[in-house]
Amino acid sequence: MKVKRLIEKTIQNQIGGIEDPSKITLEPTNPKFEGDFTFVVFPFLKHLKKKPEEAATFLGEIISKEIPKIESFNVVKGFLNLKLSDQVWLEYFQEIIKDPYHGRNLYGKNKKVMVEYSSPNTNKPLHLGHIRNNLLGYSIAEILKYNGFKVIKSNLINDRGIHICKSMWAWQKTGNQETPISSQIKGDHLVGKYYVIFDKLYKGEINELKAQGLSQSEAEKKSKIMRETREMLQKWERGDEEIRALWSKMNSWVYEGFKETYQKLGVDFDKFYYESETYLLGKEIVKAGLNNAVFFQKEDGSIWVDLQNENLDQKLLLRADGTSVYITQDIGTADLKYKEFKVDQSIYVVGNEQDYHFKVLKVILEKLKKSYSKGVFHLSYGMVDLPSGKMKSREGTVVDADDLMREMIATAAKQTQELGKTNGLSFEELEVLHKQIGLGALKYFLLKVDPQKRLLFDPEESIDFHGNTGPFLQYTFARINSLLSEQEITDDFDLNFEVNIEEKNLLVLVTEFPAKVQEAGQSFSPALVSNYLYELAKCYNRFYQNNPILKSNLPQKKAFRLALCKETKRVLKEGLCLLGIDTPKRM
Repeated sequence: MKVKRLIEKTIQNQIGGIEDPSKITLEPTNPKFEGDFTFVVFPFLKHLKKKPEEAATFLGEIISKEIPKIESFNVVKGFLNLKLSDQVWLEYFQEIIKDPYHGRNLYGKNKKVMVEYSSPNTNKPLHLGHIRNNLLGYSIAEILKYNGFKVIKSNLINDRGIHICKSMWAWQKTGNQETPISSQIKGDHLVGKYYVIFDKLYKGEINELKAQGLSQSEAEKKSKIMRETREMLQKWERGDEEIRALWSKMNSWVYEGFKETYQKLGVDFDKFYYESETYLLGKEIVKAGLNNAVFFQKEDGSIWVDLQNENLDQKLLLRADGTSVYITQDIGTADLKYKEFKVDQSIYVVGNEQDYHFKVLKVILEKLKKSYSKGVFHLSYGMVDLPSGKMKSREGTVVDADDLMREMIATAAKQTQELGKTNGLSFEELEVLHKQIGLGALKYFLLKVDPQKRLLFDPEESIDFHGNTGPFLQYTFARINSLLSEQEITDDFDLNFEVNIEEKNLLVLVTEFPAKVQEAGQSFSPALVSNYLYELAKCYNRFYQNNPILKSNLPQKKAFRLALCKETKRVLKEGLCLLGIDTPKRM
């Protein structure tokens, strides 16, 4: 906005000795006070050599004198509130509606970033926690893309390790050659079934050994099941043909299942990495680090890194038997990512239970003097709880992603039927609509909360057509779409009219979209976009209820209000798109 930049320039000219003029910025005025923009004088009192209120008044008088488009100003302690004339906002609005790229910031131009999300294990299907991960990763990627970054969406498949062997062992011992086709069970669900079976058999064995007088740790050491599973892992790492064939077969079932879930959820990836292909790279880097005295070796042959000087701990990098651990493959993958894409930043979307792991990874890469270490960023997010408590995958008590999506779509169908506003739609059209509403509700509920916060998921609350929900935003979009159908809309209209409070509020809010998307990208928080869209939808509905649009007495008013509706619709659509949410034309 030209006037805003002019105000900031005027303030810069009045405050001497500022090393970084970009720190002089205007903020939107708190709704409790009159004004459009606010300048906080407190950080600059030393340069102004005045008391807070004196400094704010001094600047307000100069700005209003030099910039006639300032209608008035007021001072609240050290806060200078500036009110622009309606004409300024109307002129700015005309600029916006003529610019098809309004909203797109390019602060990320010429920068390349990789967003790694999902990263599932191939021993179980995706669950509610995975859904939050996928939605966060996808949305952050889309927001960064909108801000001008070159984005690579990646998925690191955890396809090897002791947990994978657990499902393999259980299938080998109890499966009777069961397949997804023979059982009519989705591939990832079938493998997950055997992960649960393993846990039950293992716990049963431990309880039997404890009944014989062994302690918990003694029983675990003596466990035949776990010994055989570890032997299976060792065989896999040695390239045993039989074990590798079983592993490939069961993983292929899982991949088909994942693919179906991803498609339904509406997330995608540009690059897949597989731990089975990257862990060896990590082992090579670890061995090189040992040779260069970055790491050390214990008497049993295991390799470690000492991070006590960094207020961390000693960390195992390679076991005594030569098998790798999680950090091993993460080191290898980080190196591979940079070599392949030369990314400026590598963002890992992983739950906050891995906070320590990623602190360690970053420090290890710094110790290895990897140039890309500074670009490693862990987007930590809180877990998803249910009214019934925490999810446990080994016990088979998780909320399955496929089941949840199915339930959300069914609930959407029931809700829309009760409202009775979809009469006349075909069966196929209703199917699409119910999916859009159900998944929109799910996505919005999981994204409207700041990523770092723990989340209690309530399916019934999420799909309400009122309040801070996805269906409410979708309904607002559909309402505008219905209003604008068959209307002639111009972006060139007479500006000689007064703007009422509902019009002004909506106009101003629409103009804030670019700043909100930029802020969301810089803080890696889709919640900022979500809650902005909710405020926009509320503001539009107040405007709609209190202002006749099609029956406006003044032609220029009608043209303005139609244009305002059109721009609101565009912002809603683009904003929801950043969250991965579809916008039904009719609800």
